[in-house]
Amino acid sequence: MHIKMNGIHKAFGTNQVLSGVDFELKEGEVHALMGENGAGKSTMMNILTGLHKRDQGTIFIDGKETYFKSPKEAEQYGIAFIHQELNVWPDMTVLDNLFIGKELKTPLGFLKMKEMKSLSKKQFEKLSVTIPLEQEAGLCSVGQQQMIEIAKALMTNAKVIIMDEPTAALTEREIQKLFEVINALRKEGVSIVYISHRMEEIFTICDRITVMRDGKTVDTKAIRETNFDEVVQKMVGRELTDRFPERAPTLGEKVLEVRNATRNGAFQKVSFSVKAGEIVGVSGLMGAGRTEIMRALFGLDKLDDGEILVNGQKVSIKNPYEAVKLGIGFITEDRKTEGLILDFSIRDNMALPNLKSFSKKGLIDDKTESEFVDLLIKRLQIKTESGKTSAKNLSGGNQQKVVIAKWVGIGPKVLILDEPTRGVDVGAKREIYQLMNELTDRGVAIIMVSSELPEVLGMSDRILVVHEGRITGELMKEEATQEKIMTFATGGN
Repeated sequence: MHIKMNGIHKAFGTNQVLSGVDFELKEGEVHALMGENGAGKSTMMNILTGLHKRDQGTIFIDGKETYFKSPKEAEQYGIAFIHQELNVWPDMTVLDNLFIGKELKTPLGFLKMKEMKSLSKKQFEKLSVTIPLEQEAGLCSVGQQQMIEIAKALMTNAKVIIMDEPTAALTEREIQKLFEVINALRKEGVSIVYISHRMEEIFTICDRITVMRDGKTVDTKAIRETNFDEVVQKMVGRELTDRFPERAPTLGEKVLEVRNATRNGAFQKVSFSVKAGEIVGVSGLMGAGRTEIMRALFGLDKLDDGEILVNGQKVSIKNPYEAVKLGIGFITEDRKTEGLILDFSIRDNMALPNLKSFSKKGLIDDKTESEFVDLLIKRLQIKTESGKTSAKNLSGGNQQKVVIAKWVGIGPKVLILDEPTRGVDVGAKREIYQLMNELTDRGVAIIMVSSELPEVLGMSDRILVVHEGRITGELMKEEATQEKIMTFATGGN
């Protein structure tokens, strides 16, 4: 399938999102689509698939002018879209999610359960996925939900697949498996639009790249004809110096200490500490127990055994409220359902953990709250018209910045970051890294869970590796390598 989009314009109210975008997708190619958060990448694909209507411009598919009225119509035509924000139905089973709206039925209307299960198992085998089909999707991790979405798209026999940050929650092993599938699809003539902020992946899997900036197409060229620095310069409109800012931490006393923490079925005898001014990276494969450990530290899940000490004092954290009182903030990996209230404004989301700071005799001081929110919007360079904008109207990367801002605002002693740069562009990533450095300079202790090994190696002072619910390795920055981390992550010594 050959797609050509010419001069596409789109505005939402007074916000001009696309200003004459051109894009071409050839048959059987993997085409990278890159740009900063808010550049208009997802909007352009939503126009292609009929979710949004263009204001101007033309779309040709196989030489014929074609416009879809809905994503379902586009899917029936052979174009599937794996969205960055996952669309699983949490109360339904994995099997139900895979076939929702596309159930296989007998002439009498009965479900062909055996055939549906067989097709699902075959697709899961291709992706090396081991999720029980009868399990509720809401009980799956974010990474598992991502694999469900990928499997669902692949089962449509699409001629074009749009992948928006498909590897954001996947481990290195899962990413390699996905790349094998992409290469097989390319050989079959399937075209793939690959939207990602992970530069290494772009240069590994893609044939061509289109860069967008501020709602316009900046350039399109073959991957072999460009490089990392050129792509970044075109994305952000300026040269970006070192990818990871230098760290020169001054470590203080232990702020948080965990002793033999255990949650049955999730992790066992986990012990570690983090000092004031230190970034401790936590690595491991999906399902290893990294997020489960952090949830228990924040009081979201109950510990069955073990101790937590804050500033040398043993504490009991039964819920997030108690964690916040102790100065612990938690930036969750799932911003959509746990990190934000999407229908609330940016201002309301940022202010929620800090309401006491703005209260005088039980009443909110609007002026103080507005100044606080405006300062954070400016500091994190959140792209928005104002703090009154609804969080759901922001790009994924800007939503992530709002999540970070609300916890930075509490003035934490300990900040837990679970996949802090998931779905965030290269320029915004550096801003987050610089913010992390500023926080540690002020004595904040940071625990960073990340599936991106370059990020773990680039930002951590010390690295913990988790395997099957246990810490199997601890590496200082100077001795850490990707090979050593992966050895510990897979149970080796």
